[in-house]
This record gives sequence, structure tokens and C-alpha cells, in this order.
Amino acid sequence: MEALEYFTVESPEPLGAEYYRRIMGIVLQDLDLIKIISRLHVYIDPKVPIFVAVGVIKKLPSFIRVRDCGSVKIEEMRATISIGNETYLAPLLIMLQGKFGKDQIDQPDRFTVIITSDQPIQADIEDMVVTDPSEGIYRDLIYAMQYAAPEGFKVRQQFVSKELFYYVASENTLDDAMVRSLVVEKFALMGVRYDP
Repeated sequence: MEALEYFTVESPEPLGAEYYRRIMGIVLQDLDLIKIISRLHVYIDPKVPIFVAVGVIKKLPSFIRVRDCGSVKIEEMRATISIGNETYLAPLLIMLQGKFGKDQIDQPDRFTVIITSDQPIQADIEDMVVTDPSEGIYRDLIYAMQYAAPEGFKVRQQFVSKELFYYVASENTLDDAMVRSLVVEKFALMGVRYDP
């Protein structure tokens, strides 16, 4: 596993802490989240019972634009996109069909997309946003925490921003003041100030 800048699992039961460190490592690796998390602190106490995960998110990739998928050649009422990166081809086609209409988009082969229009195609087509990679990352991050939390910990609170996230779960009702206190404390252990 690629190392995080900071990764600790804290528990009153040392064997349980080591077990959860392995679980978190596997979950983060399986969902390819190691490259977007720089710091992670997990606290688990089965006696309370509570599971707390706080983390710092690395700078996420910016929007994927048409120019990131391939080169564009515009000929007044027609544009040809020569695909250089197929990774975002499906969202590119969906976005183009939404913008120009399904009938106006043709894909004669996997490396070419042709747009025809009854109006001149604007040069700024290269700057059109195809997708925002952060949307899926945030969803995957919360999914990873749900998956790693002990089974039965269905009462939860979660927060994700561009820089920070936390996930708190328990079998019991969570007192907001206690959750805030734990989250602030665990962020502080990583050297991160969090002010809810």
C-alpha cells in the first residue's frame, strides 16, 4: 500500500486497532482512495460503541474538459474530436448529446467523434466541462467509511468538504456535542484545526 502522510488507528484494544488498520488499508486500496487522502485518523471503541474516521483530502483533480479527452478541429458547422484519452469517452458523448442532440453526434470509430450542427460551432467547445471527478470521489470516500465501520453501526454522521472529511458511526444515538468534541480532538491529533 502506498503510504499516507499520516495514518493511525486508535483503540483501547491494540489487537483491534491493528485489525482495523489492515481493514482500512484494504478498503482504501480497493477503492483507489489512497491517492486522494493525505492523512487519516481512525478511532474505534467497541465499549462505547463508536467509530470515528477523520481525514485530510489532497488537492483533487480539476474538471475534465473536452480538450483533456482529445484534440478538436472545427469547420464552421462541423467539429471533429480526435480522442486521445478514452477514459472519459462515455461522459463526453453524454455531454455532447445533451448539448447538441443525439442526432448531431456520430462516432464512426472509437477514436473519432463528429459533431454536426445547423449553426456554427463555437471555438470554446474545447473548454466545455465533461465531468467533475470529485463527485465520485466524495461518494466513494463515504462508502469506504461505511464499509470499514463495524457491522451494526448504522447511526452515523458524516461531513465531506474539498479539504476535510469525517465519518462517525455507532449502534446508539450520537450526541452532537460528543461527536463534535471527538472530531475536533482527532483532527488535532493529526495537527489539523477543525472548527465545526
